[in-house]
Amino acid sequence: MARTLIAFPVLILVVMLQSAVISRITLLAGYADLMLVILAAWALQTDITSSWQWAFLGGLLVSFVSRMPWFVVFMGYLAIVALAHLLRSRVWQAPLLAMFGVVFLGTMFMNFVAYAVLQFSSRFLPLGDVFGLIVLPSLLLNLLVAIPAYAIMRDLARWVYPAEEAE
Repeated sequence: MARTLIAFPVLILVVMLQSAVISRITLLAGYADLMLVILAAWALQTDITSSWQWAFLGGLLVSFVSRMPWFVVFMGYLAIVALAHLLRSRVWQAPLLAMFGVVFLGTMFMNFVAYAVLQFSSRFLPLGDVFGLIVLPSLLLNLLVAIPAYAIMRDLARWVYPAEEAE
């Protein structure tokens, strides 16, 4: 239980960084989704049992500061954690490759679900413009953030879940 409580300060810090700093660093009209990258990095760590709780809490926090409907955020973050668990069991020899795969597929999924919701809410956006101006730049920024985020979350996981020493 105490290990799960570390999620509160970490994810609150991530939301604050996302809304205050990361959202101001744009490439065309896209920006990095720091919560997506952090959740993917946390879920890919071995011996982690709290990644679903992190996804739920992260979705709740991002829903408060985002104008996107809450179910898009929850569905996206839960799908990212599910994909990370799937890839963790399949690509365990190359965790950074799994990180890139989860971030790539998660970014595409989140952006296209958001696009579909916006289309159904009477906001016409041309798919080509959305893909070229938002999705691809966001994908590039997320992949750039993925390497340091994975290293930080790996160190945090080793601190929170220390490996037992063999005698």
